[in-house]
Amino acid sequence: MNITLLDGGMGQELVARSNEKPTGLWATKILLDNPELVRGVHDDYFAAGAEVATTNTYAIHRDRLVRHDVESQFEALHKAACEIAVASRDAHGSGQVAGSLGPTGWSYRPDIAPPSEQAAEIYAEVAKLQAPFVDLFICETMSSVDQARGALLGAQTQSKPVWLAISVDDEDGKKLRSGEAVTDILPLVAELKPDALLLNCAVPEAFDQAMPLLSPCTTPIGGYANGFTKIVSAFTSPNATVEALEKRSDLNPEKYADFVDKWVNQGASIVGGCCEVGPDHIRELARRLK
Repeated sequence: MNITLLDGGMGQELVARSNEKPTGLWATKILLDNPELVRGVHDDYFAAGAEVATTNTYAIHRDRLVRHDVESQFEALHKAACEIAVASRDAHGSGQVAGSLGPTGWSYRPDIAPPSEQAAEIYAEVAKLQAPFVDLFICETMSSVDQARGALLGAQTQSKPVWLAISVDDEDGKKLRSGEAVTDILPLVAELKPDALLLNCAVPEAFDQAMPLLSPCTTPIGGYANGFTKIVSAFTSPNATVEALEKRSDLNPEKYADFVDKWVNQGASIVGGCCEVGPDHIRELARRLK
């Protein structure tokens, strides 16, 4: 099987490198203040063996920026993040750039996200800004079927491949974070035909439960898990910071790669890492898979 190797997490890697107190703007704050750190993270992932650079645009939505009085920089931030990823890819000499489209409202909270018709317009604006730079879009951490629908409809307004990444419950990987069954996403995939269906931003143990449920899908599947102990309720309100989340102490590169090996055996062909999965983890995946 030909494996596509994604990069790892951006936000937590930036937090670790910046030595600054996290804010509600998360990785966007570092893009504003220290863009050279973003370039360094991309460079390190390519050097580790990643084949895809995911833009630092996950949280660049108007509803998030307005809370911090920086909405006027919405377009400039998307452009800057995309240009940094492209420059890193070009310096490396190979690879692709994936435009990250994160969840509106707040991560893991599909209940406060706008309905799909309204969300499609939001994502269409983002996709139009990123399209001149990226090779594909990746709709990340979609936690309900309707949230995924809105992101796909918006991203598909541009003539680029679109990957859908859904987030499952940390304790019951057979469910989306909305409580819907993971298999409820399959009719949407059949209808809108994204170019890949991935799992993201949940503990790897949850992926062990969810990945077999995606295996019957004819769309390429894969996943990139996080290295948090779990997503706690303290992080599910807008303007919470990542200080509410705890990094696992047991998920070293070798153990994470053991999880990924299982997903590949279950049919995954696109793998990488999410929050708290860094360049050393990607290097170990490249050693094993490439």
